[in-house]
Amino acid sequence: MNIPRQTGINIQPILEDEKAILYPLQEKDFEVLYAVASDPKIWEQHPNKNRWKKEVFKTFFDGAMQSKGTFKIVDKTTGSTIGSTRFYNYNAEDNSIFINYTFYAVEYWSKGINHSLKTIMLDYIFQFVSKVYFHIGANNIRSQVAIGRIGAKKIAEQEVIYFGEAPRLNFVYEISKEKWEIK
Repeated sequence: MNIPRQTGINIQPILEDEKAILYPLQEKDFEVLYAVASDPKIWEQHPNKNRWKKEVFKTFFDGAMQSKGTFKIVDKTTGSTIGSTRFYNYNAEDNSIFINYTFYAVEYWSKGINHSLKTIMLDYIFQFVSKVYFHIGANNIRSQVAIGRIGAKKIAEQEVIYFGEAPRLNFVYEISKEKWEIK
């Protein structure tokens, strides 16, 4: 979902820290991103386990492009594309937004990249919203543990309708601006 201009929020800025750069996703990024996503191990705990297949990933990629909030993640040291993440579902009434649809190349797991990137995303977006939510697959223990490490708490369970895919059970996690600022 694109955020209306009057909110003053750009949900696809270039964001970076010492480890990585988040670039707005472009159509030309499909092949390089699919090269990362084609590893079935990435999707083992994900609600959509077949996303490693090119035709399934193409549907995911098309939804990512339509969201206008998706990023390609690039390792700052090597220049390699290592994954993707996004901002989505901005809600002006609730003063909130979601972050997720995140995946990384397996070689970047347990190296602090997720915490690092969620930190730069949260630092940026909390200039504009007071709450951030995350959808995490009900069976994705790895992501549930990781999101808990940044201070997000499970608040609900929800069927999520994925673009061009079947709905799946997700847990909804939340972190408030106030909680984030005291970390």
